[in-house]
Amino acid sequence: MAGKLMIVMVNTDPTSGSELGAPFFQATVAAAMEYEVEVVLTGRSGELAVKGVAEKLHVQEGSPKSVYDFIKDAHEAGVKFKVCTPTLDLWGSDLIPEIEETVGGAYVIGQAMDDNVVTFTY
Repeated sequence: MAGKLMIVMVNTDPTSGSELGAPFFQATVAAAMEYEVEVVLTGRSGELAVKGVAEKLHVQEGSPKSVYDFIKDAHEAGVKFKVCTPTLDLWGSDLIPEIEETVGGAYVIGQAMDDNVVTFTY
């Protein structure tokens, strides 16, 4: 059985809060189950790594909990957040403090091909 979950957020529209709850919630649950978990933000979803973006989004309209709150919950549970290097060119480099590392495409592919890693994409 794999011991690591990698969630790659590449296709999720960061302007649609309702699309953002599941990946962060699943990451938090997996970390609580004591799996090693990382979320890689890339492509359009990489915008969530920029300060001020996730704070303005809500999974459910009227909810006091922002998407950034979901990110913080996941991070506190042990989820590691990474952002792909090309994303910085698109959205900027003023990142939320939960981003622990900048990675490239070779890292994502290497992890996805590892038998010890299960990869979810959103």
